[in-house]
Amino acid sequence: MPMRSLVTLPDPILREVSKPVEQVDTALQELADDMLETMYHAKGIGLAAIQIGIPLRMLVIDVSGNAEDTQKKPLVIINPEILWLSDERNVYKEGCLSIPDYFAEVERPKRLRVRYQNREGKQKEIEADDLLATCLQHEIDHLDGRLFIDYISRIKRDMVIRKFKKRAKEKNTQEAVL
Repeated sequence: MPMRSLVTLPDPILREVSKPVEQVDTALQELADDMLETMYHAKGIGLAAIQIGIPLRMLVIDVSGNAEDTQKKPLVIINPEILWLSDERNVYKEGCLSIPDYFAEVERPKRLRVRYQNREGKQKEIEADDLLATCLQHEIDHLDGRLFIDYISRIKRDMVIRKFKKRAKEKNTQEAVL
């Protein structure tokens, strides 16, 4: 299972809407394994395929907080569709592997129900609350070209975007020198 490179802000692919998965096959299952390995290595709790440059409606999540293989509880979610969101809200301090080292409080519905396909292609539904609900919404947002910084004030969002554009420019300059 090779690890994949993470796409970070300001890469425009993060704003693309991902396409539905047409067929669940061995290649897609291998992609799910790669995504999980990448997510665990980066110490994340969720990862959308678009975050590794693949615009497919697929994500992986593990909010178990367990580093040991025997304790992990990964979810592979393909073609998710939000069926219901609660009126009750929660605020979590969110971060993102595509926006490293930046965190902000985001308010989202506390509970939701999602229909999806699992890694075998079987139709499933999950009802989630609290952290899992927040993580599902965060990752599904990625599939729709939205980032958690879209939920913060415009001033803060613009500052974050400028910071990451500057970082990318400096990185490109350093690479050009090498």
